[in-house]
Amino acid sequence: MSLLSPKELKNLLPLTGQGIAFISETRNIAKNIIKKKDKRIALLVGPCSIHDPISALEYGQKLKSLSLKTIFPIMRVFLEKPRTSVGWKGFFYDPHLDQSHCIEEGILRSRKLLLDLTQMQVPCVSEFLDPMTAPYFEDLITWGIIGARTTSSQPHRLLASGLDFPVGFKNDLHGEIDTAINSILSTRLSHKRIGINEDGKVDTFLTSGNPWAHLVLRGSLHSTNYNQEHVLKAMNAMNAHHIPPSICIDCSHGNSQKNHTLQRKAFQSAIHQRLQGNLNLIGVMLESHLFEGKQSLKKEKALDYGVSITDACIGWEETESLIYWAEEMLSPTLMSFVQK
Repeated sequence: MSLLSPKELKNLLPLTGQGIAFISETRNIAKNIIKKKDKRIALLVGPCSIHDPISALEYGQKLKSLSLKTIFPIMRVFLEKPRTSVGWKGFFYDPHLDQSHCIEEGILRSRKLLLDLTQMQVPCVSEFLDPMTAPYFEDLITWGIIGARTTSSQPHRLLASGLDFPVGFKNDLHGEIDTAINSILSTRLSHKRIGINEDGKVDTFLTSGNPWAHLVLRGSLHSTNYNQEHVLKAMNAMNAHHIPPSICIDCSHGNSQKNHTLQRKAFQSAIHQRLQGNLNLIGVMLESHLFEGKQSLKKEKALDYGVSITDACIGWEETESLIYWAEEMLSPTLMSFVQK
């Protein structure tokens, strides 16, 4: 069965004037955070994965309602999920959560969700898992992520080199940062690549290079890497390769050792490092949903509203508390006092 082409999808669900202006504005903020021209810290926060647009929109509304000056919040809208072996592959591929794999419906509903969030003026960050899907939604994204399982993938490097917004490369599953640094080096350059064009046909593209590619420290299967020692080591490695250091701390995954309650510890460490003057730490990432924990997909059981079906998340109440704590800690008055 043939899918809609990216052009056909965008004609059905177009990004129009006000939305175009909003995406342009948030991308410029994101780029300036990477370049250290904007002194705010980026907060990439939201569900581990999207499985229910209604709860996602409620989360986006809560995020939008926050009053922040030192933090730039961007909502996680992860529509594709990498699997270690098997499992649900994400809303994009299986929107009914039942292995019916209604991909065309998943594509339509995914773009509709991103458009609704854009209309609410909520900037979005998403992981790019399959380069073939990028033309369907990359125009609605403010920040991109390449995950630990694909950080050494050449097709992902080439894709990222043509994206007009920051893209973070995570260290690999074993905690190595060299593969991510090599990806950043490659992504910063222009490439000729193969992909699908707006008409859905295989085509060649000349990318311009992405100067906003950066490193994401996400820990490993056995240890964390969010503390000052690891961050300084990563900065030195980037400097050795003549890459201006820009680092984001992923508070989940290896840095929480798959225990969502430990995200708080990683988050607080990152904020304290910023407070001590490390502006190369440009972002933090939290897995957060309306309610704490996770649940399993079972045919005989209805899902609880606002609870993750992939990695366990912290709930909104804790999320809001952490954000406002960080906002207070990073206030200019307190920062100038501590740094003296």
